[in-house]
Amino acid sequence: MYNGSTLNEFLLLAFANTWELHVLYFLLFLGIYLAALLGNGLIITAIACDHRLHTPMYFFLLNLSVLDLGTISTTVPKSMANSLRDTRVISYLGCVAQTFLFVFFFGGEYCLLTVMAYDRYIAICKTLHYEILMGTRACLKMAAAAWGSGFLNALLHTGNTFLIPLCQGNTVDQFFCEVPQILKLSCSDSYLREVELLAVSAFLVFGCFIFIVLSYVQIFTAVLRIPSEQGRHKAFSMCLPHLAVVSLFVSTGTFAYLRPASISSPALDLVVAVLYSVVPPAVNPLIYSMRNKELKDALRKVISRTFFSTGNIAIALHK
Repeated sequence: MYNGSTLNEFLLLAFANTWELHVLYFLLFLGIYLAALLGNGLIITAIACDHRLHTPMYFFLLNLSVLDLGTISTTVPKSMANSLRDTRVISYLGCVAQTFLFVFFFGGEYCLLTVMAYDRYIAICKTLHYEILMGTRACLKMAAAAWGSGFLNALLHTGNTFLIPLCQGNTVDQFFCEVPQILKLSCSDSYLREVELLAVSAFLVFGCFIFIVLSYVQIFTAVLRIPSEQGRHKAFSMCLPHLAVVSLFVSTGTFAYLRPASISSPALDLVVAVLYSVVPPAVNPLIYSMRNKELKDALRKVISRTFFSTGNIAIALHK
């Protein structure tokens, strides 16, 4: 019999049984993690340093990059360390912290994507009122609401999950600690309260999704009414990156949590978890910078300044 007061550690799902495959997974995760750090770090630096990008759209994009860094940093470094050391262990407090941070960043990102849909709706459908409705104070309040919603959601789920007695051992069938997998370790009748909380969260998630869909229905209706092709192209360029990120985020998350139990297996669960928790934070910077000329110009300046400064330092040291 196990419970929260006697458990000192959990055992996470191993990627492989051989040392060579452990090293391979370590290198794969390291590459993805470095790509996420570089991509999101460049976007944060470019937006912070270029005054032309000090607009609501880029302010929310900066927040999204910070949340992406938090999401991937919560799960991947521990998994890489375990692969390199050929172990599966995570401490009880480490598992609690990982669960809290993942739900916090993941939930905050979804709320922020909803806010960004509202920003795009105002920019295209209420253009004359954009500066009034999306002023500095309003943007700060909406960003704070997204972060606060993620924090409150994480606090409720983490506290509720780890207060439930765990009677089914300490092996988590996932490469990081997540609520559904920990609930599988609970006593048969004790997880109902958390299931109810998950149902409430699912209802709120569905509400945000409907809001995003309705926003884009009105956005595309307005865009198709724009007489000039150049104007339509500019409007689509503003919206398509956000829509692509939302689609990636929602599709992977939906498949992870709502797929039928008949097609579930530890190997598939592992692949799906990587798709929704690791891939989006690494891919999002590429999606946003691909069709955005202003952001690409700002990124080029950041990269050129970095190499120019590095070159000057090297020359000075050589002299």
